[in-house]
Amino acid sequence: MNPLLARLQPYPFERLRQLHADVTPNPAFRPISLGIGEPRHATPELVKTALSASLAGLATYPGTLGEPALRQSMAAWLDRRYGVKVDSAKQLLPVNGSREALFALTQTIIDPTRAGATVVSPNPFYQIYEGAALLAGAEVYYAPSEPARNFGIDWLAVPEAVWARTQLLIVCSPGNPTGAVIDLAEWKLLFDLSDKHGFVIASDECYSEIYFRPEPPLGSLQAAAALGRHDFKNLIALTSLSKRSNVPGLRSGFVAGDAAIMKAFLLYRTYHGSAMSPVVQAASRAAWDDEAHVVANRELYRQKFAEVTPLLASVMNVALPDAGFYLWAELPAVFGGSDEAFSRDLLAQYNVVVLPGSYLARNVDGADGKAFNPGAGRIRMALVAETAECLEAARRIVQFIESKVGSKVESNAV
Repeated sequence: MNPLLARLQPYPFERLRQLHADVTPNPAFRPISLGIGEPRHATPELVKTALSASLAGLATYPGTLGEPALRQSMAAWLDRRYGVKVDSAKQLLPVNGSREALFALTQTIIDPTRAGATVVSPNPFYQIYEGAALLAGAEVYYAPSEPARNFGIDWLAVPEAVWARTQLLIVCSPGNPTGAVIDLAEWKLLFDLSDKHGFVIASDECYSEIYFRPEPPLGSLQAAAALGRHDFKNLIALTSLSKRSNVPGLRSGFVAGDAAIMKAFLLYRTYHGSAMSPVVQAASRAAWDDEAHVVANRELYRQKFAEVTPLLASVMNVALPDAGFYLWAELPAVFGGSDEAFSRDLLAQYNVVVLPGSYLARNVDGADGKAFNPGAGRIRMALVAETAECLEAARRIVQFIESKVGSKVESNAV
């Protein structure tokens, strides 16, 4: 067996399953899960129609490069959304969702024969970043985050010695789990570091179309173009239809950027056997060509978050994110920072599932030399269900916290 498999940690949802294995949920409440970020709004009819109308495509092998019409639709969307023009034949590739692409891109980029090959990752982070790096034979450096700045990364705190051996930097904007967006000044800093040290930047942008500010999140290619980097040197952006169009089961997205990297990535994918089905390509074209369903979907999230966030903010430290569909909440002091105990007790008493924040991060050394987990004492809540269900979950969480706070007050009084 590949010895690198032994370096992988259990995936967060497997850890969550184990955490809850011996918990008996309160049968007085119907189960509600805010644990997994799986979009549950309705899939657009135009996607279903395109799927059913293209079933003849099942009789043919797809090409890894994808059909020209699909790549042109993707390139046209980049132009409409970001004002960015790419060569659809050389700077863009369809992929089977951003998760698959993140893994494959890392295998393409990392040279494990170079001593100290390193991937720099945010912390907290989407766990595929770590797994992809370890299975590519690299080490992972967890960049320090700043809770006071919505877990923004302190890039200047990363030692020069780490940057010198870095081959790949993975960023997520809008971020998972925080929803934070990288601005132009931060992108300039990252591009300058890339130019100095020669590493590739992979920008995970799968949450870009769910946002709460008037202005949409800045994309990495958009930032590069604004800074005169029209060749997108050492930059790859990854995006997906899963969140944008409520089609997580379609497994469809694309990557775009540096033509030289894309050429190597195409070679890898040709052998990897990851070509997109012609049926999925047809449905994807329909989704990328239409924006009305995206606007409607975004409005559903805006209305939902406007109702749910204030309710939860009355009992815990949580605020509306810049983008995405997660709430990244700090637990009240009465819980002693134990996000695992909070998750277990909430399930047992109110039949609501939330993900412990510590499962999305790794222990690092603090300024005092002591190890700590930046996600500890927090929970991630995915507001992916309909508004009524999310509101019901929020009310139960409020009741749960208020009961604990009341019990603590009574205990102190005694």
